[in-house]
Amino acid sequence: MKTRLPASHCIQWMQIILLGATLNCLPVGAADTGLPKTKEGDKKGKTIMSMRITSSSFPDNGVIPIRHTCEGHDTSPELIWTEVPEGAKSLVLIMDDPDAPDPAAPKRTWVHWVLYNIPVNTDGLTEAIAATDLPPGTLEGLNDWQRTGYGGPCPPVGNHRYFHKLYALDTMLPDLKQPTKAKLEKAIQGHVIAYSELIGRYQKRVNSE
Repeated sequence: MKTRLPASHCIQWMQIILLGATLNCLPVGAADTGLPKTKEGDKKGKTIMSMRITSSSFPDNGVIPIRHTCEGHDTSPELIWTEVPEGAKSLVLIMDDPDAPDPAAPKRTWVHWVLYNIPVNTDGLTEAIAATDLPPGTLEGLNDWQRTGYGGPCPPVGNHRYFHKLYALDTMLPDLKQPTKAKLEKAIQGHVIAYSELIGRYQKRVNSE
């Protein structure tokens, strides 16, 4: 004689099965926020707070003006941030393009700008800012042209997305000697307390030769 489970147990098992099926249907990377991966072995999870980063040059997900690209003056846009949380000790800014070289078949993320140890008492960066005019204490990393400073959008083909990622850290970083994006992301692991991003888009007006 078979033993029948109580109705409440059957309902619980059905909920578990349905939950598992739902999770398996989620697309890979659907919840990716652009934050660095958590260190293996970290047992204490941090709540990542939100900030706000905007630009007077373009709206979120809007077109980046040509003056900020390789087809124009190749100068950086004005960036403005608010809601930096109390307890933040420094800010990091990374601008990159995950659609390189072709949005139809992206193969790599191209890094355009890397800044760290930006003082938390600043509320942004002016347009076309020079290295000598960066907020005191700000340090620069290398972009994928293997130089410091801003390098504007210059996509070979297609309409690319340019992520301006702002991180608030609970620490000041040591001098990392012009780090790459990868080295900087490793250094900020476990120190991010708030995050925000601004996306701009650009497609070349002139075909590459």
